[in-house]
Amino acid sequence: METDQLKALIRDVPDFPQEGIVFKDITPLLADEIAFSTVIDLIVVHFGRGNVDKVVGIEARGFILASPVAYHFGAGFVPVRKKDKLPWETEAAEYELEYGTATLEIHRDAIRPGERVLIVDDVLATGGTARATADLVERIGGKVVGIACLIELGFLNGRAKLDGYDVFSLIRY
Repeated sequence: METDQLKALIRDVPDFPQEGIVFKDITPLLADEIAFSTVIDLIVVHFGRGNVDKVVGIEARGFILASPVAYHFGAGFVPVRKKDKLPWETEAAEYELEYGTATLEIHRDAIRPGERVLIVDDVLATGGTARATADLVERIGGKVVGIACLIELGFLNGRAKLDGYDVFSLIRY
């Protein structure tokens, strides 16, 4: 399946979650078994089997992509969640969204020192979420081998906040 075919399955939803934002709805792509498996396979091929110990998924749509990626790598899955959603001792980082601020948390014992970590999310926008997650992973001892996103909103220049990381996105707007 070609990138243009994947892109055709992404629906624009104007004024969501607030006026002026055009939300990229990936649910039609996820519902297509060929498109969904293609996305997972392309991420795995880019980073290569045997190179990842843990896959970190960013709440919430990042979980959908990160879990099967972890399975294909034979790696563990680690959720990064919004503040006060994890039940154990956490490390936290505040970051800016394209429409506000938020806090992410990770369990302090989720990643062992030196483990190779791939971060996966659905959209790379301003780069704040991915940067905060990379900071969290590194703070607890992980080595970020890359950041994978289905969609990159290039006009928001989020990649600039991720200088030095292998950033892989399948679809750019």
